[in-house]
Amino acid sequence: MQECKIDEVLDASGLNCPLPLLKAKQALNKLARGQVLKVIATDVGSVRDFKAFTDQSDHELLNSFIGESEYTYLIRRG
Repeated sequence: MQECKIDEVLDASGLNCPLPLLKAKQALNKLARGQVLKVIATDVGSVRDFKAFTDQSDHELLNSFIGESEYTYLIRRG
C-alpha cells in the first residue's frame, strides 16, 4: 500500500447514491492540488461511482478498501 498523508476525512456513512460522490466532490474542491481526501461510505454503489469519477477527472484514486460494512477511498486532488 502506498503511504500518504491524509489531509481531510469525509464520513459519508449512511448516505445513499449519489450523495457520497457529491460530498466528495465538494470536499475535493476545498483542497489544494496534491492533497489527499479519505472518504468513508456505506453505499455499495460508491465502488463504481468513485472509480468512474476518478477515471474521468484529473483526481487520482490512490487506493480503495472494502470492509464488512464500509468502503474507504483515498483520492489525491488533481
